[in-house]
Amino acid sequence: VWDCCTGSLIYTSSVLTAYPLLSLFIDPESRQLVTGCADGQLWVFSLAERHHYRRVACVDLRKRRTSFSARRVRAGLCRQPDESHLPSTHGLEQERADAAFPVLTLGPCDLSLIPDSECEFLSAENTNCLWIGSSAGLFVFNLASFELEAVLHYKDFGGLSIHVAGSCIVMSKTVNRKALCLLTSMFGKKIAVLEINPALLLASQRSPGARQCLSVLASSCVLPTSPLYFGIDEKKSTKPASQKRSAARSSVQDRPLVFHSAVRSSGYMSAPHATMFSPKTNIKNDGKRSSKCKNSFKRAEYALEDPLPTKLGRQVAAAPRPAAVCCVQYSGDGRRLACGLANHLSLVFDASLTGTPAVFSGHDGAVNSVCWSHDQRWLLSAAQDRTLRVWSVRRTELALFLGKDMFSKPIQSAQFYYMDGFILLSSGSECQLLKYHIDTCKDEIKRYKQKSWSKPVCRLSMTGGVDVTSLSAVNDFYSHIVLTAGRNRTLEVFDLNVGCSAAVIAEAHSRPVHQICQNKGSSFVTQQSQAYNLFLTSAVGDGLRLWDLRTLRCERQFEGHPSRCYPCGAAFSPCGRFVACGAEDRHAYVYEMGSSTFSHRLAGHTDTVTGVAFNPAAAQVQSHLLWHQPSSHLPSSWDYRHAPPCPANFFYIFLVVQLISF
Repeated sequence: VWDCCTGSLIYTSSVLTAYPLLSLFIDPESRQLVTGCADGQLWVFSLAERHHYRRVACVDLRKRRTSFSARRVRAGLCRQPDESHLPSTHGLEQERADAAFPVLTLGPCDLSLIPDSECEFLSAENTNCLWIGSSAGLFVFNLASFELEAVLHYKDFGGLSIHVAGSCIVMSKTVNRKALCLLTSMFGKKIAVLEINPALLLASQRSPGARQCLSVLASSCVLPTSPLYFGIDEKKSTKPASQKRSAARSSVQDRPLVFHSAVRSSGYMSAPHATMFSPKTNIKNDGKRSSKCKNSFKRAEYALEDPLPTKLGRQVAAAPRPAAVCCVQYSGDGRRLACGLANHLSLVFDASLTGTPAVFSGHDGAVNSVCWSHDQRWLLSAAQDRTLRVWSVRRTELALFLGKDMFSKPIQSAQFYYMDGFILLSSGSECQLLKYHIDTCKDEIKRYKQKSWSKPVCRLSMTGGVDVTSLSAVNDFYSHIVLTAGRNRTLEVFDLNVGCSAAVIAEAHSRPVHQICQNKGSSFVTQQSQAYNLFLTSAVGDGLRLWDLRTLRCERQFEGHPSRCYPCGAAFSPCGRFVACGAEDRHAYVYEMGSSTFSHRLAGHTDTVTGVAFNPAAAQVQSHLLWHQPSSHLPSSWDYRHAPPCPANFFYIFLVVQLISF
């Protein structure tokens, strides 16, 4: 890379591949450099100054074409390829072209002039596409999601005399909504010109979207046939609540002590009315309300100009002995932090990591998931022992227990749902919706009897009967949408207002998805309503992908953090500007939503970072570390500013490192 003004060399890369580089393209909008190799590899680099010419992604065009064809076949848009119509003289040439698959040319694909009605399935961020000309066909490549939008094979044109191209070039601008492509034959003296309509090409090859307009925000009332309908329980009682109370009061009669009407007990027929406490009326407060319980916990507004976390702050011990931290979650007010450990315990820390954590013990296996209720009164935990427990955070005791007789397989994901109205969980191939009640009355005589109860309301199975690997839904507001991921690498969207599956996304990743993370926002930050339809999926060895529920498309792919063997979690920032994830190189990576490469990585760990979580309203960035020495078992924290932790207008992130044992 040369500086034309000074004539000096700025950057020189190492040898990228053993094959020659045939094409080069610079995208001024995303500030990315794309090179095409003779073996069908695309190397994407960032030209941003802060990235130092970092490699963003390496794309195998052959694998992308195979996965694109598989999605179209599964969606019923095309049948299996049949090359029997090809002439026998071109069979060997076509096989050689497919084996080599050289990237002959790279050029911009202009989609800005396409009407919105013809290209409504592409968002504004997804219009940054690229023409890729190869020896076997033309491809429309998305520079944000690193996926193919359309594939055009030369062999599909019966009247085309060139099936294997030696060189090609595509117009960068469209004329009358059409682009021209010039081809030359690799094994002959032939030239051909193709006229392509990009809008029709993309519309004909796009996968079918959702059956209806899906949105995380509820746009309609709950149907009477919906599992979320509360009117079913109300119809069971014919008397109002006031009549029930009066009936209960009338059943308690003022009777004699000996319970005989003929014998009158002295002093027990009627109790004298005495005033034990009288309110003070001579207090002068000038019309102001006074309260002894004053809440000194205040939060300031979030400043969008705050920089990324860079400085390591403090460390505190999480457990006396080495144990993997499996999951973490902050409470909605950001004052407490819950984490599930592999040593069967659940801990609740103060957000400042001071004092002794509250311990919740009772599971017989590693705790898979922890979840706070919306009112921060209850803590839900699910473990490998096929049990689910709801704890009272204030009393540090068990409030609801669901045993092994209810679940045939371990619970992979569990959470409160619909503003704490239900418990949503996944076990095996089913997603279960449970209605529950927690009895808060304390009876010292019958305290051993559990009056809390739960009952199944709805059971939904994934298409194909595969096991559910991850589940996600919003609990901070009323939403009918539940997102699930299966062992067969598919994503399925359930609409609980209807009580059935709404959409299926096939081949979401090359491996099964181990986490679905939604942009749930925070009560301290306001986001646009459309931002809540974004969600992340992560798979081992396949990076992070950002999806839009409205289009059911991958909008962006985040690569750069190594995750080849262990599942590394991800999280949205409450402001929606950043995405954080763990990695196997003992770092935590932070991405900006508008960039496909990481903006910063947080060092200081000694093992794999397997989970992250943002605090909705605090001023630091924290990270749990798990060292091999018990005395060095320390969680770390980062500050959003280059200063020691202090009360400020920032968020912070909580990272978990899992102990790797061989």
